[in-house]
Amino acid sequence: MTVKQLSMPELVDACRDLGIGNVGLWREPVRAYGVEETAKLVRDAGLTVTTLCRGGFLTAVDPDERAAALADNRRAVDEAATLGTEVLVLVSGGLPAGSKDLHAARERIADALTELGPYAEDHGVKLAIEPLHPMYAADRCVVSTLTQALDIAERFPAHQVGVTVDTYHIWWDDQAPAQIARAGASGRIHTFQLADWTTPLPEGVLNGRGQIGDGAIDMREWRTHVETAGYTGAIEVELFNDALWARDGREVLAETAARFVEHTA
Repeated sequence: MTVKQLSMPELVDACRDLGIGNVGLWREPVRAYGVEETAKLVRDAGLTVTTLCRGGFLTAVDPDERAAALADNRRAVDEAATLGTEVLVLVSGGLPAGSKDLHAARERIADALTELGPYAEDHGVKLAIEPLHPMYAADRCVVSTLTQALDIAERFPAHQVGVTVDTYHIWWDDQAPAQIARAGASGRIHTFQLADWTTPLPEGVLNGRGQIGDGAIDMREWRTHVETAGYTGAIEVELFNDALWARDGREVLAETAARFVEHTA
């Protein structure tokens, strides 16, 4: 998504040319290009798919909507398995229309994972609950902190359900370092993502993730927290940013790789 202006073949070529061996993929462009076709493309280029994003949106009350969400998440697991990644990132979903009950919405997520966790395990995929910044709680994700994410994840085996640690969403939370340690102790850090916090936020707030080094987050500090907790996996950069998307994608990718080294190494 950081360089969504690139087609799938262009993305793969740019990663190969820049020596980037890992790529996190999103379902929409993968499905547009073809799941099997994407799997072959990245495999032939020697790339590792670190995660697939996203499943989730599991808070619906209506039985038909709930069944449709579960079916879509099973498809997402299938797609992750085809792509060869072990991790499917979950954005849990916001409050259903007319509801103000955050607790009930979180319980419906846990109920859904009772079915999806074993299904994912059978396909060699782990589910990673991603807490999103509280400004998204109403419409996008009722799980706002690592504490909340772990309280749900810990009802299931770690090889089924863990968490996503994303700097953009947790940097403000003074409990997050302790929760990273908690997640690491049980092997539940399934992926680690970077994006910076810059202001003012754009209208709609969704596409406001800053390039690494442009904002308020100490990336090196958060990398230290995660690695001290035992995480040894890939580190992803995930930027939703209209200004970056308007630029040449290869240029943005090269800049992002350089910023990663500058601000995390």
